[in-house]
Amino acid sequence: MSDAADAFVDANREALVALCGELVAAKSVNPPGDVRAAAGVVTGFLAAHGIEPEILAARVEKPNVVLDIAGHEAGRHLVLNGHLDTIPPGDESRWTVPLHAMGRGEGRLTGLGIGNMKGGVAALALATVFLHQRKDTWPGRVSFTAVADETVFGPDGADWLLGVRPDLQGDAFLCGEGPGFMGLGLAEKGLLWIEVEALAPGGQGMLSTRGSGAPARLAEILSALDALNDEHAIPPPEVAQLAQHAGEHGLRVTANCGRIAGGIFTSQVAPRATAELDIRIPPGLTVALMEARVDAIVRAVPNVSWRRIKAWDPNWTAADSDLVRAVGAAAADVRGPAPAVVRLPASDASRWRARGVDAVCFGPQPTFAAGIDDFVHEQDVVDCAKIYIRAALGYLTAAR
Repeated sequence: MSDAADAFVDANREALVALCGELVAAKSVNPPGDVRAAAGVVTGFLAAHGIEPEILAARVEKPNVVLDIAGHEAGRHLVLNGHLDTIPPGDESRWTVPLHAMGRGEGRLTGLGIGNMKGGVAALALATVFLHQRKDTWPGRVSFTAVADETVFGPDGADWLLGVRPDLQGDAFLCGEGPGFMGLGLAEKGLLWIEVEALAPGGQGMLSTRGSGAPARLAEILSALDALNDEHAIPPPEVAQLAQHAGEHGLRVTANCGRIAGGIFTSQVAPRATAELDIRIPPGLTVALMEARVDAIVRAVPNVSWRRIKAWDPNWTAADSDLVRAVGAAAADVRGPAPAVVRLPASDASRWRARGVDAVCFGPQPTFAAGIDDFVHEQDVVDCAKIYIRAALGYLTAAR
């Protein structure tokens, strides 16, 4: 059936590109996270192929599109997943392509969210159409989920959906959000967000001494925390091959001070200063270990404290799992071997892995993360649709 899948995708290439364009035009920046237009595009595309998905929403402006397809007999349950919201564009003056009108040229598709991850959603949707049309040829069950609220890891997307539809946990989870450069995302970094607070007696600035102000105490802590950026992890044995293709960032701790505040007036000693940091934890390390490191650093400076904002451990799926084998084989058939890599940002795959479900991220994101002049390679989107079909069929039939 692989040849039929490739022929189907090739025959529908223009429809796939058009779907990408409609999704880019459907504004869904998060925050605020209104994805109704994008959800309407996906449901319209499926309806045009005789498929009626379900809309489930905790909030009306954040719908989640869900479709279940039953094969010709009982079997494994594979969940195909993408998200509808996009990150903000940042400094719009730096964009050289339209944000909400897809460009097509020199092998690229451009526009806000095309890489993260409207190109992947389009490829998943087309793959779902193929699987639906041929549901009498494969066993098991396939669920398609296009969710809201992923880019901020908010409460109204996949997490809420799994609460109201626990059956969507499935046996395996294939996310169309790429880790970059068409790698096979077996693992994701964990996250530790913290707030650090420094306190000091107030007073006139003309009487200050070294370290007497809260910002100076905070600066000492931030300098020490910044050194965490030099630390690397050894991956767990079940994903040991990650060390071969981790690159500069995959197994490295990152510690970024994203926000800092303090003080009252220029000539006064600041009695309080705070900073918020985002620490990303590679596979092989844990939140508990990083919190111990933070605590030791903070305790070294008087009148400084810290608290956790949010955190979760790194997560991964064993390289020898059936899902990884299926996606890897499909990618190799279409594009050549895909290296096993660590995905740097979080994705909804972590929500399924937390429930003990094997999960893989693979998609047309051409860089580590979307940014100014977001784009995908058109051929990557086309090839991903073929790979999703092949991987689904391979996984569903592997147990027979």
